[in-house]
Amino acid sequence: MIDIFNGFYHGKRVLVTGHTGFKGSWLSIWLHELGAEVIGIAQDPYSERDNYVLSGIGRKITADLRADIRDGEQLKSLFRTWQPDIVFHLAAQPLVRLSYEIPVDTYETNVMGTIHVLEAIRATDSVKVGVMITTDKCYENKEQIWGYRENEPMGGYDPYSSSKGAAEIAIASWRRSFFNPDDYARHGKSIASVRAGNVIGGGDWALDRIIPDCIRALESGNPIEIRSPRAIRPWQHVLEPLSGYLLLAQKMWNAPADYCEGWNFGPRPESISTVWEVAQKVIENYGSGTLKDISNPNALHEAKLLMLDISKAKFRLGWEPRMNLSQCVALTVDWYKRYRQEEVYGVCVEQIGRYLK
Repeated sequence: MIDIFNGFYHGKRVLVTGHTGFKGSWLSIWLHELGAEVIGIAQDPYSERDNYVLSGIGRKITADLRADIRDGEQLKSLFRTWQPDIVFHLAAQPLVRLSYEIPVDTYETNVMGTIHVLEAIRATDSVKVGVMITTDKCYENKEQIWGYRENEPMGGYDPYSSSKGAAEIAIASWRRSFFNPDDYARHGKSIASVRAGNVIGGGDWALDRIIPDCIRALESGNPIEIRSPRAIRPWQHVLEPLSGYLLLAQKMWNAPADYCEGWNFGPRPESISTVWEVAQKVIENYGSGTLKDISNPNALHEAKLLMLDISKAKFRLGWEPRMNLSQCVALTVDWYKRYRQEEVYGVCVEQIGRYLK
């Protein structure tokens, strides 16, 4: 595989929270292929068809551990045992609609869980870089027609979005209080937060996400039911933000005081499109299927418009998206058309290679 990081990750001990999840499994596969020693900490995967399960990445990495990030003492103990160099924190309760049903759990996981990870980093001398993954929904969304920049206010309407806004505020507080770049010589740690758009890709089976909803309907021969057909989102393939996270961690390692802040990793403006249009592209690539509008005016609130400004990552990191929306959907559907017949780890590695080319 092409190594765009010039061997940086080879031999590094990298701890990933949430490695059994959708983004975490792809990140773990990529890190493993780069020669990193990957320590995964997570709860059990969501389903037997998840990318984590089918790829078998848990059997390939250095340590595949089960823990709850709400247990701060257990986290500190695992960090002490494994002595990671770099931490990517992805573990979360990631669903908007579920957050209305379990708001307290959502806050405990997304806010206190993040604080426990920060405290484990603080207690572990080996950690030099921490990349804390939040979401584009952390911004106080006014549904404006231009993208949010990293210095705009945090907020969120629903418990999920607001919990991620609160996590961002906590990260900023810990960075100022305990990991201040002005005091780097004393604490030796660089902490950043990263916000991505609506991420799609193979091996995601979560509820209330457009791609899994589409694939479940297509596999069962039912129409694809669309709750919010006109909602506009910044769509990107999972490998796009992951490439940004990996590049950022490398930059933070090499210049710790220069990059420890918030970063957006979203798509180009032309990849910002409606849920309906994305579902249509899925059908085109899958080769069959129909759409059904089931929008309900009395449904729980979900933002209709959300966009990110990625100028900062482009100009300061040299990062930008490699694929347009059509390419992102095509690569995603390709995974779902192949996962039952082919060895999934190989499919993932091949897709990473295609993305990098």
